[in-house]
Amino acid sequence: MVAVTATDTHRTIDAVWRIESARLIAGIARIVHDVGIAEDLAQDALVAALEQWPGAGIPDNPGAWLMATAKHRAIDQLRRNTLHERKHAQIGHELESQQERAVPDLDAAIDDHVGDDLLRLVFISCHPVLSTEAQVALTLRLLGGLTTDEIARAFLVSEPTIAQRIVRAKRTLADARVPFEVPRGAEFSERLSSVLQVIYLIFNEGYSATAGDDWMRPELCQDALRLGRILAGLVPQEPEVHGLVALMEMHASRSRARVGPGGEPVLLLDQDRARWDHVLVRRGLAALERAEQLGGAKGPYALQAAIVACHARARTADATDWTRIAALYDELARVTPSPIVDLNRAVAVGMAQGPAAGLELVDALTAEPTLKSYHLLPSVRGDLLAKLGRSDEARAEFERAASLTRNARERELLLGRAAAMTSA
Repeated sequence: MVAVTATDTHRTIDAVWRIESARLIAGIARIVHDVGIAEDLAQDALVAALEQWPGAGIPDNPGAWLMATAKHRAIDQLRRNTLHERKHAQIGHELESQQERAVPDLDAAIDDHVGDDLLRLVFISCHPVLSTEAQVALTLRLLGGLTTDEIARAFLVSEPTIAQRIVRAKRTLADARVPFEVPRGAEFSERLSSVLQVIYLIFNEGYSATAGDDWMRPELCQDALRLGRILAGLVPQEPEVHGLVALMEMHASRSRARVGPGGEPVLLLDQDRARWDHVLVRRGLAALERAEQLGGAKGPYALQAAIVACHARARTADATDWTRIAALYDELARVTPSPIVDLNRAVAVGMAQGPAAGLELVDALTAEPTLKSYHLLPSVRGDLLAKLGRSDEARAEFERAASLTRNARERELLLGRAAAMTSA
């Protein structure tokens, strides 16, 4: 044990919880088969640490201490329920014998089945019986270790709303008797796709905040990246997992350059590429190579990562291979057809073949119902019109885009571009 101040201890406990909470909840959920109960027991262990560590000192293996404490509490709870459910009593006896065998080997207590347990928890958090909003909240809560308040602030939602989502999600899982197991066969691929979608949704909200006063929320990007890296370690033979990690690594590499001194957005072609994090670029390129080696070059995330890699490899904006990017968007549109993919392809075509060619493609999308309120459609159209010298039309498009976005920083950027068209 190492003696430290109470403040230092609380700071350490917070750090340990961030690192260990997912493994702790996953390990207990394997035993009690209920993520709600597992989280409560994990929280009980955290409270015990807050009570005991300031006086006794921090254990040599804090995570294992928390796991052992949570398992003891699981045994106590299951014993209390013996009059209600015999099954609980049987599990309690099994737990007791497991505990006797495991102690004092605390390293084994935390590491036993940890990979399988975490993977099960990933699939539980993103189970299809839950809404997308519930999946996101529960994933950040159970796997990201975020507090309800932190999740609420990240998504600009009230704390009671997030708390209700999490409570309802855990109740839904319990009522549906969702098995604590990794799906198999075709169901595995389908469920893995949902998991990747949730992680990328979290990343995107951090990378380009849909609302609020900040252009980015880097903490959410980091949470998503951490979840992606964990998942890549748990299922290393799944190419699309590596594709998603590659995509997030290379996007995240631009974070410092995407925001100006006053918090204002800096668009890709205007960024100082010397400020990009080239360690993240190399990690992203390595993850993309891994996805391609596994035969996943045509996967949706790998294709998007290949597009971002074109930017990452270009030393200057002028050196960007836009023809290659347009071809990759063609392939992506075949794999996952979507109006947003078509819009991005139009941007690439406009850069490769000229603004008139891009505008023709964008104009074909203006009647698309799903893009009716999508602010980037008029934004892209305004940019192409500006390049063609059609300033009045461009100004109207930028103003329309500004009226549609809910992000204050982006609105300022778009209104600034509209004003520039007036002076032009």
